[in-house]
Amino acid sequence: MIIDITDETNQTTDEQSELLKQLLDYAGRMEMVNEAAELSVTLVQNETIQEINRDYRGKDKPTDVISFALEEQGENELDIVGEDLPEHLGDIIVSVEQAQDQAEEYGHSFNRELGFLVVHGFLHLLGYDHQTVEEEKEMFERQEHILQEFGLKRNEIR
Repeated sequence: MIIDITDETNQTTDEQSELLKQLLDYAGRMEMVNEAAELSVTLVQNETIQEINRDYRGKDKPTDVISFALEEQGENELDIVGEDLPEHLGDIIVSVEQAQDQAEEYGHSFNRELGFLVVHGFLHLLGYDHQTVEEEKEMFERQEHILQEFGLKRNEIR
């Protein structure tokens, strides 16, 4: 996959960006995503994700991750098609501050929490959701399986 990571916070290292790329590539292979598919990850502060959460979800508070799936067609939107167009899965936006707080709260590494949030967002791009108990169980089991297989285990400092 073609993965673009932008850190607007300047709080993550090149190694962490590379870890996220490897994790997303691994998750993409596990989910049998087209190798030419594209997606972006943007790491932001709470203030930025709060604005996005307010403007797009009507919730005026920070959150940990938001995904915008570009392959989903909303009501009254035109379907854009073409043989030469790359498959763009969408955008994942992660609050670095929330990831740091949650890593401390759950007692595991920042890398584990960042990976958890990115995989969570990625699965949303692929159509997974957690609106019902059944959907939540399926999504969270898949998410945990990907992280475990990749080697980002809970309560492990990496």
